[in-house]
Amino acid sequence: MSGHNKWSTIKHAKGAADAKRGALFTKLIKEISIAASMGGGDPDSNPRLRAAIVKARAASMPKDNIKRAIDKGTGAGAGAAVYQELVYEGYAQGGVAVLVEVLTDNNNRAAANVRNIFSKNGGNLGTSGSVSRMFDRKGVIVLDGEKLTEDEVMEVVLDAGAEDVVAEDGVITVTTDPNSFTGVVEAIQAKHDAGLSPKEEETPESEKWASLSAAVSMVPQMTTAVDLDTAAKVKKLLDKLEEDDDVQAVWSTVEYPDDFDEE
Repeated sequence: MSGHNKWSTIKHAKGAADAKRGALFTKLIKEISIAASMGGGDPDSNPRLRAAIVKARAASMPKDNIKRAIDKGTGAGAGAAVYQELVYEGYAQGGVAVLVEVLTDNNNRAAANVRNIFSKNGGNLGTSGSVSRMFDRKGVIVLDGEKLTEDEVMEVVLDAGAEDVVAEDGVITVTTDPNSFTGVVEAIQAKHDAGLSPKEEETPESEKWASLSAAVSMVPQMTTAVDLDTAAKVKKLLDKLEEDDDVQAVWSTVEYPDDFDEE
């Protein structure tokens, strides 16, 4: 399938999936909890919770962690969560648009932290709608292009509702409509589960279908190319935002130079 979805331009659009494992699980637990709090603890009747669980499974979160997160959201467990969703829009240096999704139990703290990170790192907050119009909400699933071929992936995901499949820079990126995201991830997960050993242990066949990331993300309609000096400043701002405990995901329009080290 055709389409340009260069890996370097969406690396930061994966939000929590780029965090370290422990921080990733913390963010996923919050996401599951708020979905359960808003729509109940039954994923069959709560599409948002179902999608959050699929995302957690793609990150190899243990089932016990998922159950505790649901209980926390519904109040069935100790310390029931009360989170609010907020979205901040702003700009990094070089005119790079930035969207920040927050799940927090303290609006004042979250607002102050996000504002402080922008101001200390050369960015500035914008008004509501100033940035969000530059993005489209899409499901984005990333697979290992060294273990799978584009044809193998297309055979599995197209019937499940995927819009696009792009193999580039050693990864395969599957793009979906948000409503088809869960079905596509479950189709990939079924291939993974089918490859498990009889004792449900990982095998080379199951490992190759393990998602590197899976999330409903805000994908930029156009990217903003920056030079090396600006790239370093933009990356610092994005990293600082992602490190904040209240920040759930960060998306941007940045397109890093080919010779920029993103590590």
